Amino acid sequence: MNRFPPQNEIIDSILKGMITAKTNYTFWTADELYLSYAPPKFLTIHVSQEIAKLENSPEIFIDATIADILRCSLPKRDSFRWFMSENNITQDVICLTLDERFEHKSDNDSISKVIMSIRNGVRNAQDEYKHDIDLICKMLSRDKKEESTLDYGVFAFYLDISNTARKKSTRRIEEIVESFDKIVASHKNLKSSFKGGDINIIENIGEWCVGCYVIEPTF
Repeated sequence: MNRFPPQNEIIDSILKGMITAKTNYTFWTADELYLSYAPPKFLTIHVSQEIAKLENSPEIFIDATIADILRCSLPKRDSFRWFMSENNITQDVICLTLDERFEHKSDNDSISKVIMSIRNGVRNAQDEYKHDIDLICKMLSRDKKEESTLDYGVFAFYLDISNTARKKSTRRIEEIVESFDKIVASHKNLKSSFKGGDINIIENIGEWCVGCYVIEPTF
């Protein structure tokens, strides 16, 4: 079994992947700001490529179902239905899931470690983003560490605004983080942190940044 990359390497790869996506999109379209106009999965694919470059890279799954992730993270693989019902979770997909990499003995022995929501064009704490945070919390929250193999979850995003926007990026990020913190605080045994958020200013056009809101158990 390969060594799973430490959290800081994963987060750095996520941030680098989103910045690379911005660079590529600008090169291909000459649009200096609005990566938010990019096609679906544009960010997710670039993030996946960066994570794949890591030494001992994890297995990477795009749009894995919640049921499959729970089946690969709960102690009993057939308890995912109970878990979803108990936590009021409906079936959906998660943007990106990282599993331990090892030689499999069957198609049912995967071990999920990290879940991610990757969002483009985030400018405020919309309900759909709050839903992502709440879902990540529900999948991570537990009484004992051994009740799940999931180590942490990430809400990764790209933010861009024009130079005419009254509320600047710094304040928007503060409000997004504050809103997310309230959701995390409503769940037991969880903590959060924020990485990234460096503001890039394009004169007479606007500003952009990338960020990772990280949620993890407090064990």
